[in-house]
Amino acid sequence: MTRTTCLVTGCAGFVGSHLAEALLHAGQGVVGVDNFFSGRESNMAGFRQNPGFTFHRRSVEEPELLPELARLHPDLDHVFHLAAVVSVPYSLEHPERTMAVNHAASLRLHGQARDLGLAGFVFAGSAAEYGDDPRLPLREEYADADTRQLSPYGRAKYLVSSCLEASGYGVSLRCFNIYGPRQDPDSPYSGVISRFLGQIATSRPPLVLGDGGQTRDFIHVDDVTAAYLAVAGLHPTLRAPAPGVYNCGTGRATSILDLARLLMDLAGMRGEPMFGPARPGDIRHSVADPGRLAAATGFAAGTELRPGLARTVAAD
Repeated sequence: MTRTTCLVTGCAGFVGSHLAEALLHAGQGVVGVDNFFSGRESNMAGFRQNPGFTFHRRSVEEPELLPELARLHPDLDHVFHLAAVVSVPYSLEHPERTMAVNHAASLRLHGQARDLGLAGFVFAGSAAEYGDDPRLPLREEYADADTRQLSPYGRAKYLVSSCLEASGYGVSLRCFNIYGPRQDPDSPYSGVISRFLGQIATSRPPLVLGDGGQTRDFIHVDDVTAAYLAVAGLHPTLRAPAPGVYNCGTGRATSILDLARLLMDLAGMRGEPMFGPARPGDIRHSVADPGRLAAATGFAAGTELRPGLARTVAAD
């Protein structure tokens, strides 16, 4: 495969750091950008000194960020835009800030990448773009102009995905519930798996909010990074798809209660989870239809939940 240079925004984040590492492992050059708003410098420890990696501590809100990086790195060819306000609660408290980062800055980067003639632009979409749609599994076309997203975070992601699709340039990868090593259990941005693991690590049973019957589509970060490489045309065995929006999930639903019990079993903890009040506005069920991405690229998530969680527990 021909070597290219890829920009990864949010390279110190949970997914961004795994993606940067996967690109370097595949022989690609990586230019990383992060301002550490939610990312952690320690996430880059495994590749910070890699000769193929260059880091810039900058913000995606800088109006001339991409043109300046393109001048510094003339071989820059692909953009993976993962930097964002990633907390739904934060987005509810700071809607204007969220729209500035997740919407305005993202559209500017997308337009600049197209104007610069870069080979590819991949955007980190989100299952939050579907709101509380009861039609399951969720298909890409279900998120449309009539969909009511439940947060500024989801709304911003949808607006960027829809503009990207209409432009015919780039891919939005709508990821569902990603898990794996480097999710910080103490962060307000953590998902339910990292929170449960943090509780178990201190010998507390996981706290299930509500009755635990809520279901989610959990996908391992290694599968997500493979999907990112595929949609950019940089995977050694998978096909590059046409521009557009693609779900990235397993197509399998797991209840939060089953998840808690499974993590307790893996950690050798006896007893039952604890229960607390349901979280207001919590979506009851969410699971992806992964068929469009599979048909376009040949991608299928290969990590089953139990071994994926076991690897996550071992890494912590």
